[in-house]
Amino acid sequence: SQQIQFADDMQEFTKFPTKTGRRSLSRSISQSSTDSYSSAASYTDSSDDEVSPREKQQTNSKGSSNFCVKNIKQAEFGRREIEIAEQDMSALISLRKRAQGEKPLAGAKIVGCTHITAQTAVLIETLCALGAQCRWAACNIYSTQNEVAAALAEAGVAVFAWKGESEDDFWWCIDRCVNVEGWQPNMILDDGGDLTHWVYKKYPSVFKKIRGIVEESVTGVHRLYQLSKAGKLCVPAMNVNDSVTKQKFDNLYCCRESILDGLKRTTDVMFGGKQVVVCGYGEVGKGCCAALKALGAIVYVTEIDPICALQACMDGFRVVKLSEVIRQVDVVITCTGNKNVVTREHLDRMKNSCIVCNMGHSNTEIDVTSLRTPELTWERVRSQVDHVIWPDGKRVVLLAEGRLLNLSCSTVPTFVLSITATTQALALIELYNAPEGRYKQDVYLLPKKMDEYVASLHLPSFDAHLTELTDDQAKYLGLNKNGPFKPNYY
Repeated sequence: SQQIQFADDMQEFTKFPTKTGRRSLSRSISQSSTDSYSSAASYTDSSDDEVSPREKQQTNSKGSSNFCVKNIKQAEFGRREIEIAEQDMSALISLRKRAQGEKPLAGAKIVGCTHITAQTAVLIETLCALGAQCRWAACNIYSTQNEVAAALAEAGVAVFAWKGESEDDFWWCIDRCVNVEGWQPNMILDDGGDLTHWVYKKYPSVFKKIRGIVEESVTGVHRLYQLSKAGKLCVPAMNVNDSVTKQKFDNLYCCRESILDGLKRTTDVMFGGKQVVVCGYGEVGKGCCAALKALGAIVYVTEIDPICALQACMDGFRVVKLSEVIRQVDVVITCTGNKNVVTREHLDRMKNSCIVCNMGHSNTEIDVTSLRTPELTWERVRSQVDHVIWPDGKRVVLLAEGRLLNLSCSTVPTFVLSITATTQALALIELYNAPEGRYKQDVYLLPKKMDEYVASLHLPSFDAHLTELTDDQAKYLGLNKNGPFKPNYY
């Protein structure tokens, strides 16, 4: 093995290791770190990795095979994960208790496409407890916790998902949820719009039975507004992403805590003094910047919106164009929901060992396709960590192949997901039970009264006590004592 020579000449340090000595090492690492484990923990036996779940015959303890997961034997581990999540999702549990008697979702047949984690499992089981039948697929090929999917399958939910699906598997799983004999969905819960897109493309007649769509991501909501504008939206849709209890909590606080977790677990990077550029200063960008700044990183922001740009300036960040700082930054994080924010030209100009990752929902923000060319070498270093190596030896560290970093590479804080999940459950109940004609074929925001109800369900966890307006104060403000306290446009 080569001895490291300490050279006075800095040039020696910036040269890159030769390809031959490195190849065998990285191959042995990549073999041991196939994507066998879920983001939360590694229960999967790596020997069952070779066989695709689609080719396995599996049944749960009740003899049902109406699911497709990595390994049904992991159900017990998954059940423990779900029980841990339930501890921090008291609002959903209280919703279960409160609505258990009247079953507001009796007769609802919900087809869902979200991340499949311990937290969403609590939501799915809440929907079942409220009377719904559910079929579920994953909205991200890397974010499924295999043992949680197994626990759901064991409990009788028709779930089709595993970590590390191929693109073909991804659409196959969605198709298995929709295209099933003798069962037709009447509600859609979507995260990213892929399920809604698939139904439009393949099974438009299904919409005759659908009472509504509930969508929770920036990307998916954008797609719904496009459909609505084109006059192609044929059912009511609820935009949960812009409800206050999603936007101001999940997007901001969840990302503030999970951005660091995802980066640490994959790269062990130290943030103090690092130069980081965050593309987009919406709620997700704000959360990421706040966390990075707190650990001593030097943070730049790119923005298209003058209002968000001014907020970034007031929060103490330099607002720049990506091309101005791309040569000097150590980490690039996209949070825009847009496409081709980081292009091949940017990637070519990055410095050696720059880390590139995405915190937006879709995998379109970083132009990963442009990196799959013969002159670049890809090396899998760890699960979800690839080194893309240029001919001169420069390497860029790409996380989760440009997909959602926090859910692909780490976990997300349970409590904040409880807020989003409760909002989703109430949106489904509202749309499912709405009298004929209340909602037209359009995109709606959750009524503020419901947002406030979701928030109030989470206050007991903090032993928080609300002040009540006197009659005189309420009259002075022109408000009802019991709310809503926020105007609809807030």
